Amino acid sequence: MAFPHSDVAAPEARDGAAQEAPGGVAPITVKIVVAGGFAVGKTTFIGSISDIEPLSTEAAMTEHSVGVDDAGGVSDRKTNTTVAMDFGRIALPGDLWLYLFGTPGQDRFHFMWDDLVKGAIGAVVLVDTDRLESCFEAVDYFEARQIPFVLAVNCFDGVAKHGIEDVREALAVRAEVPMFYTDARSRQATKQALITLVTLAMSRMQA
Repeated sequence: MAFPHSDVAAPEARDGAAQEAPGGVAPITVKIVVAGGFAVGKTTFIGSISDIEPLSTEAAMTEHSVGVDDAGGVSDRKTNTTVAMDFGRIALPGDLWLYLFGTPGQDRFHFMWDDLVKGAIGAVVLVDTDRLESCFEAVDYFEARQIPFVLAVNCFDGVAKHGIEDVREALAVRAEVPMFYTDARSRQATKQALITLVTLAMSRMQA
């Protein structure tokens, strides 16, 4: 099953690596979006798995953002915000590269989402159970566009505060949408989340 190529060109890798797989063969590129509310862990998620130094467009939150940006009650642990996107890349066996695009979390940057999702096979939506309201927009966005997505409940400090089915019910997400716990800091957990999404996307294509 062949995957579609991304319609949005990936930023050049910071390490200067040529956009060519080992052996001089052009890789098959697959685009995945990482979405969710502000401070849910998107930048950390991409950074934990990327083979290259991630491209991040974070800017410091200053007093000028007061009344404009919603810090979501986490300003004590979050002083920067993504203003365009995050980008990472994973090279897999078989000349397959995963391009990861992280969406900006603040409402005023949501106009960029339509461009970021072009060509994507699906999305990982990160969930913070302490701020479920910040996740509704991402869930609604991908459901409305019929883009495959999975819900990854980010366990801050390694603690799961709510049961998966309780979270599913609170978000009113259909039973067929995969939902699981993750830790955005863990490469292994992030890898499993991406495998789950790719498996879902392949099943949708085959159907």
